[in-house]
Amino acid sequence: MKHSQLHLDNQICHRLYMAANSITRRYRESLATLNLTYPQYVVMMALWEKDEITIAELVDKTAIDGSAMTQILKKMTDKALLAIVKDEHDKRKRLVKLRSHGQQLQDLAADIPAQIRCQIPHLTDDEAQQLMHLLDKVVQDLN
Repeated sequence: MKHSQLHLDNQICHRLYMAANSITRRYRESLATLNLTYPQYVVMMALWEKDEITIAELVDKTAIDGSAMTQILKKMTDKALLAIVKDEHDKRKRLVKLRSHGQQLQDLAADIPAQIRCQIPHLTDDEAQQLMHLLDKVVQDLN
């Protein structure tokens, strides 16, 4: 090939793409028992950290696109996992609030991160921390 910079083996983005797809596929099995997609799981984790937040805060916390978030929240509302309510102090704001079924899923999901981590045995805990740090740098630089 004339331009070695175009080899797939030389691309950071392609490695990130492959890794993201592989990890998401692994989550699919565990999340199926909870009837959640990976983006819905991300929303649930954000709400388990802090319930009753604005949609804008949820978009910021999860880095999920606003229009995609609207669709995700609609499906999760239909599943009775959460509700969208008006803020008592500012009626213009809408808050995302876990319903009891959504709160109960937290206990069922508690082992999922360890299950996924166990499927990556060649990555030490230190390497995992370093990888997260490096990925945070990539995201920070690109945003």
